[in-house]
Amino acid sequence: MKKTILGLSLVIGALLVGCTTAKKVPYIVDAETIPAEILNQVQPAAEPRFAPGDLLNIVVTTTSTQAAMPFNKGVMVDYDGQVGSNTAARGDASIYNYLVDSHGYIDFPILGPIHIAGMTKSEAVEKLQRELWPKYLTEKPAIDMRLTNFHVYMLGQVGTGVVRAENERLNILEAISMCGDLGIQGRRDNVMLIRTNYDGTREIVRLDLQDKNLLISPYFQLQQNDMIYVEPNKTAADGSWALPKAYSTTLSIVGGASSIIGLGLTIANLVKK
Repeated sequence: MKKTILGLSLVIGALLVGCTTAKKVPYIVDAETIPAEILNQVQPAAEPRFAPGDLLNIVVTTTSTQAAMPFNKGVMVDYDGQVGSNTAARGDASIYNYLVDSHGYIDFPILGPIHIAGMTKSEAVEKLQRELWPKYLTEKPAIDMRLTNFHVYMLGQVGTGVVRAENERLNILEAISMCGDLGIQGRRDNVMLIRTNYDGTREIVRLDLQDKNLLISPYFQLQQNDMIYVEPNKTAADGSWALPKAYSTTLSIVGGASSIIGLGLTIANLVKK
């Protein structure tokens, strides 16, 4: 009878723990209760502002290909920082990037250093158009500018790595889904966002992925170079518990000594027999 009661108690306890865990797994709980007028007031994602270290793909075009050609000699800089030859050798400006240097400048053909750190894409495009036309070009050029290194870093109880966004837009749920979701042992109520702004200032924000208000938070949309860290929950933390090295060494010594003593006693008993 006592064994039966004990078994039932263990089953009930396991069910209760399972229910508690399940409550901690969902995202954006009760999101459907947010009034439509509130959701509709959320501003669309702002254009990213360029910062030192960004890579920009810039292509200048006009009705005269020959006239625009001198302004399409960007230097290729890949994600590993390797610098390649200019477009004059291959005639294809679309595969090359301009690096925003530590002072916020890009080295643009003919024009030389152009400061664009802190600008949005539309602001930088307008600036280049003013520099090129009418001084160097007889018509206002079309400028295609793309931020090629829009990425965020994922750490902790989530598929770790770098998540890239080719369309220069990414929200935190998209980033998590691209990593294969959070592990069951990741805390969803205390995710840390580390952000470095274009002017070098930093922000550290805690986000609750279960809170429906995350959808209207200004931090729902990510910026390039954001870092997302997902902490382990209590179960994972408890599972990773380990003794300090000094204690582990002591226990190893004691265990080894016990084994030697045990072996000695065994041999002694065999001799007596």
